Amino acid sequence: MSGEGGLREALTELLVVAGRAGVAEDRARSEALSLAAALAESAPGAPADWSKVVEGATTQDFFDAAVRGRRWRGAPTGALSELIADGSAEKVAYAEALAEVASAACTLGEPTMRVVGNASVAAAAQLQAAGARPLQVGTTPTMPPTGNLASPAAGQAQAAAQTTTQPAVEAEPAKTVEELLAELDDLTGLERVKREVHRQVAVLRVEKLRTEAGLKSPTITRHLVFVGNPGTGKTTVARLVSGIYKALGLLSKGQLVEVDRSELVAGYLGQTATKTAEVVASAAGGVLFIDEAYSLTAGDTGADQYGREAVDTLVKEMEDRRDDLVVIVAGYPEPMETFIAANPGLASRFRTTIAFDDYSDDELTDILTGLTEGADYELVPEALERFREILAGTPRDRSFGNGRFARNALEAAIGRHAWRLRDVTAPTKDQLRQILAEDLSDEAADLSDKAEDLSDEAEDHTDVPEQVEQDEQGDEA
Repeated sequence: MSGEGGLREALTELLVVAGRAGVAEDRARSEALSLAAALAESAPGAPADWSKVVEGATTQDFFDAAVRGRRWRGAPTGALSELIADGSAEKVAYAEALAEVASAACTLGEPTMRVVGNASVAAAAQLQAAGARPLQVGTTPTMPPTGNLASPAAGQAQAAAQTTTQPAVEAEPAKTVEELLAELDDLTGLERVKREVHRQVAVLRVEKLRTEAGLKSPTITRHLVFVGNPGTGKTTVARLVSGIYKALGLLSKGQLVEVDRSELVAGYLGQTATKTAEVVASAAGGVLFIDEAYSLTAGDTGADQYGREAVDTLVKEMEDRRDDLVVIVAGYPEPMETFIAANPGLASRFRTTIAFDDYSDDELTDILTGLTEGADYELVPEALERFREILAGTPRDRSFGNGRFARNALEAAIGRHAWRLRDVTAPTKDQLRQILAEDLSDEAADLSDKAEDLSDEAEDHTDVPEQVEQDEQGDEA
């Protein structure tokens, strides 16, 4: 089946599940197309195949969608997150349908090894978030001797989607505060973050109890500022905070809606207020997470009226929905400090800042191991040692991805693993599972780089931004 044909079929199946789950068709389609674009971004010819599925779409639309979808390469989509938060009986079926979308993305254009890795990790992330069983690579079809990565990659994502054929019939009981705090404590590193979240929970719990007892209690803002470098777990912690606030009875739903400037700002004055208000409405009852929030006012000397309009609307909506909405803004420390101080409405509402430290080499190794096990692969000891060597030789400047670096390493390794087995007619289960040191080697990386160069030449898009995904420890860790 052609690349666009496979994606059309996967979208059709997803929309059927979306209808049962109560997810708006436009939203389900948009998120799925963005996920597919993000996975196939490095594949030569992928924009053309993808554009055939979207009426009137251009190559630029493909790359714009890819930017939006990168956050879901290692984390559940927004719609799936809401189904999980609501305990929907359709959450597993929806995750399976998304895994099929990941499979279809592997047939767009001529997939590179990076596409194979992206799709495998993304499929596993959707399924795991919904409580489905992990990827069963032992059921992956054998790889053809041609070296074409599309079939094995698609087979791997399809195998992931087919491992759970029994959707939940009853909604799972909501998690308690204690269970969610235990999940927080199980995250790798982030000791300062854990202490601050525990403190915030204690304060809010006592405030709620005092109010219920008829005692006076100072109004404590629940909105938060997360500061830290990319890949340090900010989105993962935001998702846990949304669940904790719901368990405390402070939020009615507990979903996480993750956005950036592009999803708040429109092309014309007046439209931005409407667009921002709609986004906030979708987060009502849960947490609105705004990444790189300072981009709304960066360099604001009065010229960026659109950004200021978004901020003014956000402040108003926060006030109007103060009883059932939490906003978390995130980004680098210095720009975030300037952003909050620039607007009195923001300064009065964001009084708690939580700093996310960079991960150590040991913590990054633990994150890589956890991601690998989650995707049902195994890192042999030599591969772990190779990863430590790579870490030792990687500069830790502002561009370093932290947990995202570990996830990118796994995605690339899965692609190289598939390439290594391309001529093995009947690989054993161990061969299908084990990531070797050579799968993390620079020599193998050269193949991926050449494939990306082919993609650039084929599409003549040298100005396409680097693959910098949204922050997530499951994205990250």
